[in-house]
Amino acid sequence: MKAALLVIDAQRIYTDPESELFAEDAQHTIANINRLVAFFGATHQPIVFIRHIHKQDGSDLGRMFDFTGEPEDDFNFKAATPDVEYDQALQRLDGATELVKTRYSAFVNTDLHERLQQLGVDTVVIAGFMTNFCCDSTAREAHDRDYFVDFIADATGTPGTEEMDQASLRELVGALLSEGYARVHSTKEYLSAQSK
Repeated sequence: MKAALLVIDAQRIYTDPESELFAEDAQHTIANINRLVAFFGATHQPIVFIRHIHKQDGSDLGRMFDFTGEPEDDFNFKAATPDVEYDQALQRLDGATELVKTRYSAFVNTDLHERLQQLGVDTVVIAGFMTNFCCDSTAREAHDRDYFVDFIADATGTPGTEEMDQASLRELVGALLSEGYARVHSTKEYLSAQSK
């Protein structure tokens, strides 16, 4: 098996405390992502850094922010804004692949699948933001494209909700994915298994 680490949307919109989409445990999530990046770098395995960015004029939005049938006057993830920049604490390695996406799944409207196929990858390792949107969507589509999927639950993050804290949400998404889509691990479990 050949694995690639997909680091999804590790962007300031989720890690800046002033952002409306701030994930309260973002720095813990980034620290776990960095542990995975270090491991993949040390073992010379592919890493793909993926960011969600839209054109300033919104011409590439599709249904991203008007899915209810009502168009949004404003939207997030605008190009050339601080929100779309990588978190400053994120460790990025020279030579790693970088992609931009405009949908929840990192496979939609990108050449991610083709790049992974060229590298001979058959397993993707999912980390990043948000647990229940872009990470979940990418994991499910990866499965449907016949990749094995390792979902690193505590290396994903999401803004908290009133109904459910982030840890509970990660646990719920992980439980759903593990029922036929992915192998769900903690960062420690995944790295320990890889070192055997």
